[in-house]
Amino acid sequence: MRALIQRVTQARVAVEGAVIGEIGPGLLILICAMQGDTEAEAERLASKISKLRIFRDEEGRMNRSVLDVGGAALVVSQFTLAADTARGNRPGFSTAAPPAEGERLYEYFAAQMQAQGLAVATGRFGADMAVSLVNDGPVTIWMDTAD
Repeated sequence: MRALIQRVTQARVAVEGAVIGEIGPGLLILICAMQGDTEAEAERLASKISKLRIFRDEEGRMNRSVLDVGGAALVVSQFTLAADTARGNRPGFSTAAPPAEGERLYEYFAAQMQAQGLAVATGRFGADMAVSLVNDGPVTIWMDTAD
């Protein structure tokens, strides 16, 4: 699975003008299931992200996790993280999981984030979403379970 994680002071996702998910301080997680991914990758990634020390401590150093600071997670499906730009000018997405499997793993990942003890809001798989955020730092981190 691939994830793009952004530390935020707030984030929201809307579909057709209606806000369907919103958080205050925490993490915006754009997530993509890749071909061959399993629940084990989703579990490992959720565990790693929830413990990732990217929030400031009392000394201003990145030494606290989203769990430590009582933050939340907004999990949004983002199949374009599978983009292959090696040839030509039009990205290919053939390495993304098929839609049904991608949706299942996206929902499983969100549930695993909640199981870590986080308040979790989500987007809507396959929808045309408008995501807005205030990136704190800015802090943006790329993770891939294949690495």
